[in-house]
Amino acid sequence: MPNPASKTAASAGPLPADIAKMSFEEALSELEKLVRKLEEGKAKLDDAINDYERGSHLKRHCEAKLREAQAKIELINVGEGGKLTASPFNS
Repeated sequence: MPNPASKTAASAGPLPADIAKMSFEEALSELEKLVRKLEEGKAKLDDAINDYERGSHLKRHCEAKLREAQAKIELINVGEGGKLTASPFNS
């Protein structure tokens, strides 16, 4: 039986292609479904481990999408005389 710790370490690698193509909303929706399924505790152990690993990939994808969006956001500042300037958004 594979070591679950090795699967967790593998989750740091590239995302599965189907997840990489997902929008933020699609990935978040699937992640929410997986979390509900895991919380029910009715899945077989192997299925639960696979769902956990997929959820880890989905979480990573959502976090990356949020970082991308944050990098694109700029604050618009109104300076003296009504002059508009933009600066990067820092949370």
